[in-house]
Amino acid sequence: MSDIVDKIVEQWSEERPEVVDDLWSVQFVGRVQRLALATERSIKATAAQHGLDIGEFDILTTLKRSGPPYALTAGTFLKASMVSSGTITNRVDKMEAKGLVERVRDGEDRRTVKIRLTDHGHEVTRAAFDDHLASHARLLADVDRELIEKASDSLRKVLEALGDTDIK
Repeated sequence: MSDIVDKIVEQWSEERPEVVDDLWSVQFVGRVQRLALATERSIKATAAQHGLDIGEFDILTTLKRSGPPYALTAGTFLKASMVSSGTITNRVDKMEAKGLVERVRDGEDRRTVKIRLTDHGHEVTRAAFDDHLASHARLLADVDRELIEKASDSLRKVLEALGDTDIK
């Protein structure tokens, strides 16, 4: 059996036979990219069912998994997301207008503003995350669980080798 990446590699092998030995990276990265596209479509669809875009879903789930008091600074999101501060500000503005988050001053340092989940934000996050898990389960339903676990372990090792070992 073969996939679209095999076809791409085959085409490059015919077009540029001198690079055949270098196509191993295309096989790996191409498949990771295609998997990322499939999962991103799934995440976007799930987020949209809850009136969210993928960035809002990311902020909500980041706040929720951070634990009590479910509040983080915008700087924390900047470090984790690789988007500009203006993007974070605009995203939080939209989410605040929807009643999902609120800006609160830190009790210890009044200059620091944190973004905190509201009660409504907690409810939306719970429902959206439950649907997110179900969507992933549907997406991978026809794939052997042991294969998924082995692939996950292998990808972890690749990410570790690339230095992607911590959320900062």
